[in-house]
Amino acid sequence: MTLQAEPAPRRPSRSRGAMIAAVLAVMLVAAMAFDTRIVTIGGEHDMQAAAFSPETYGTKAFPEIRTSVESRAVEAAQLSGELAADKTAATQKYGIAGGTGPVFPVKFTGTVGEGKSGLYKVAVPGMPPETTVRVQTGPAINGTELRDATGTIVFGQFKNQIEYQNAGAAINDQMKKDVLAGIDSATLSGKTIDVTGVFRLVNPKSWLVTPVAVSVR
Repeated sequence: MTLQAEPAPRRPSRSRGAMIAAVLAVMLVAAMAFDTRIVTIGGEHDMQAAAFSPETYGTKAFPEIRTSVESRAVEAAQLSGELAADKTAATQKYGIAGGTGPVFPVKFTGTVGEGKSGLYKVAVPGMPPETTVRVQTGPAINGTELRDATGTIVFGQFKNQIEYQNAGAAINDQMKKDVLAGIDSATLSGKTIDVTGVFRLVNPKSWLVTPVAVSVR
């Protein structure tokens, strides 16, 4: 009896191996494409667009603040009298709580006196002689009274304290562009001005007003 040798197992051809490799490569590329998000500049998922921009925020926020303050502003002499009569009642009626003291919207016409570092005293008819009214005219605008003037801008809207502070500074900067840019503060002394603005009540005898509108007569 003659024994016949079994045929050796056939090895996959090189062409078949290359085909399998190509299929796997296509599957890998498809999986990567499925897991990849295409981001357009300025689109919904653009991290650069999502980052907080103080300048953009100030440009949008200041006009809204100005409108609110102008609609609620109280004549300075009237406000002073009501604060003297009943500070708690006047604060509840006109003030916005926040920070180191409530912020009040105010308006007045007065004569500009001496100034220093952009802070000018204004003699306002009807105000108590012991109360000093000053107006910020720049170039430095200090404080966050504008940011806090409406009660609608709060810390929880921002990522951290830095963003919150930057928002206040940006609003001040926008106010300077919109309100103070055309005013020559060096020639204000002796002139009559109309002011609408806000101040934080810390010392009842010293009002430091940050304006939202100023006109020089």
